[in-house]
Amino acid sequence: MQFAHPVWLWLLLPAALACWRVLGTRQRKGIPYAPIISFPRNQRSWRILLYRAAPWLYPPILLLLIVAMARPRRNLSSFRRESNAISIMVVVDVSGSMEALDLSRQTRDGIEYLTRLDIVKEVFRDFIADRPDDLIGLLSFGGYASVLAPLTLDHNALVQILDGLEIPPPIQDPSSGAVINEDERMTAIGDALALASARLREAETESRIIVLLSDGLNNAGILEPIQAARIAQQLGVRVYTIGVGTTGYAPVRITDASGRQAIRQAFIEIDENALRGVAELTGGLYFNTRDEEGLNRALLAINELETTPVQQQILERFQEQYRGLLLTATLLLGATVLIHATARQRIL
Repeated sequence: MQFAHPVWLWLLLPAALACWRVLGTRQRKGIPYAPIISFPRNQRSWRILLYRAAPWLYPPILLLLIVAMARPRRNLSSFRRESNAISIMVVVDVSGSMEALDLSRQTRDGIEYLTRLDIVKEVFRDFIADRPDDLIGLLSFGGYASVLAPLTLDHNALVQILDGLEIPPPIQDPSSGAVINEDERMTAIGDALALASARLREAETESRIIVLLSDGLNNAGILEPIQAARIAQQLGVRVYTIGVGTTGYAPVRITDASGRQAIRQAFIEIDENALRGVAELTGGLYFNTRDEEGLNRALLAINELETTPVQQQILERFQEQYRGLLLTATLLLGATVLIHATARQRIL
């Protein structure tokens, strides 16, 4: 709730003083030396009670009128229009290797098992919140790339889409036990980078960047990462790459044939040279992170490197609240006039 013209609220001070002067110190009229012994005693008729109560309706009427002049209103929504923002495509790996549990947290109650993707979603949520004035889109990739959200300023909707991001679970053939969707759980870094660059091609902003996060080796898709990097370079897109973990064994959660879950060590390979080469070719930087803090530091560094000179205009939509105040004041004033007309049989 806010006021469009709050200066009118200063009238509350003289209004309060006037009410105190009239109601707090008012004198009763009388006739000197009147034979009051002949007057009836203890009159409590409705007419007298209404007449005595009528003056106390003026302070709330005055209060309502002053507040209505200040135009109270409730903010329904705010919109941002940007003239010089940055366009960012966030590219997240959802291949099977992102199920590794090596970024799990140690708590008082034990280990809180979190996959690499869980940590990435938490950190990217903060990254999006730190850049409210930029156009941000979201792309995920495993064996193939998919645009989940185009470039948008509606970051609330973007975060909801990010929260729903999941790794495709393995689907086994009942007869042979082989995983039939293995291609979805592979890593197509080159195709994802090329698709993100194509999405940024139509962006109206001068500065366009890609933040690509992967923990695997390019083993699917048509394009090699370096080929996609050349496309990004031609389009003037700068790529920041973040590699999670190193080549080696990491704990993963598996489900055996009987449906029980267990944690096993699995070998995961990351191609740091490819990620570093993509970043260097496009003028970006490569970060290697082995824990949650490292991932936070990488995104913080990108935030500092990619500053946003914004000239913005805030367009707000309000719901006016003064109409109800005016209606209430009018009804009270009408009631006061009616009381005077009926209690004293004439309108004051």
